[in-house]
Amino acid sequence: MTHSSSERNTHERYMRMALSFAYRGTGSVSPNPRVGCVIVDYGVEGGRAISCGFHRNYGGFHAEVDALRKARQSVAGCTVYVNLEPCCHVGNTPPCCDALIEAGVSRVIVGIRDPNPKVRGGGIEHLSDAGVEVEVGVLEDECRWINRGFIRNMTIGRPWVTVKAAVSLDGRMAMPDGESKWISGEPSRVRAHLMRAENDAIVVGVGTILKDDPMLTVRGSEGLSPLKIVIDRNLDTPPSARVLDEGRCVFFAGAAPDEARESKLVQRGAKIIKHTEDTGPHIPVSRILSEISAMGVNNLMVEGGAGVIGSFVASGAVDEFSLFIAPKLLGRGINLSQNITFANMGDAISLKQVRVRKIGDDLWLEGIPSCSPDL
Repeated sequence: MTHSSSERNTHERYMRMALSFAYRGTGSVSPNPRVGCVIVDYGVEGGRAISCGFHRNYGGFHAEVDALRKARQSVAGCTVYVNLEPCCHVGNTPPCCDALIEAGVSRVIVGIRDPNPKVRGGGIEHLSDAGVEVEVGVLEDECRWINRGFIRNMTIGRPWVTVKAAVSLDGRMAMPDGESKWISGEPSRVRAHLMRAENDAIVVGVGTILKDDPMLTVRGSEGLSPLKIVIDRNLDTPPSARVLDEGRCVFFAGAAPDEARESKLVQRGAKIIKHTEDTGPHIPVSRILSEISAMGVNNLMVEGGAGVIGSFVASGAVDEFSLFIAPKLLGRGINLSQNITFANMGDAISLKQVRVRKIGDDLWLEGIPSCSPDL
């Protein structure tokens, strides 16, 4: 359907409003998508938003139902803006399509179709069959981006994977002895904590645990702490490690780790996932991602160290790089890509959709590797 520039601008304005509400579900809705909804009454001159809602937590009301419940007037004849196609199946809650039809809305403006096989166009068809006008494709790129992890899980069965690292101008993550506090400045570290809150899980290797004893929680920023995942084939993590302090910690181990070590970690509340196949010294990234996806993780952040980052990059499973580049040279040290080898320049990883911003004294570079599948 063709719209005038004024109509298009109006649709985009309300869809941006829906997206702003959708972001409020960050960290609490996975494995569900982040969805916001705005109900507009065009019966008044220029139109007026009469109710807004969003999916607050997994198992709770979906965005459409949340908005309908909040409306203080009849929504019959109104237009609904929602960034993702309304569901038409029974899950933890009844179908949103039925709720919209029963409420008597006349039109639904949808950002993108739902990639979930249980929906995938069925919601749009159900609404249309009931006489509701449906339009799809407003701010499609933005609507895909907010649910990139959900789309990844629904299409290829793994989370959206972001590599986050602080590096020097010469690409070092740490000094030769592993010292890395602090390469980046305070503003970068605050933003990195906010990134943790924006992801469902965070993964590090046992070397990071032994060297830095991190908590891997969100501090100095608003948001929920992610699920903590440690790749530790031999379960060398000591029971006193701070990563265990607040629970929600999963270890990926080899087939036969030391039973005494395993018992002590389990007593601290850790979950142990053993890789029973003999694949050498490393647990396959594909196995890790499959297990993490089954835990309901849509967005995964890889924090390090260099070995873990290298294994994820080499597997071709990285969707985004987020690098905080400090204006300093470390000389010899641990390189971000030291465990990655390419045969020639043509095999090198290039980034697209690159964005560089100044954050304190650092530069913050974000980009998507060219090998990452399109959304």
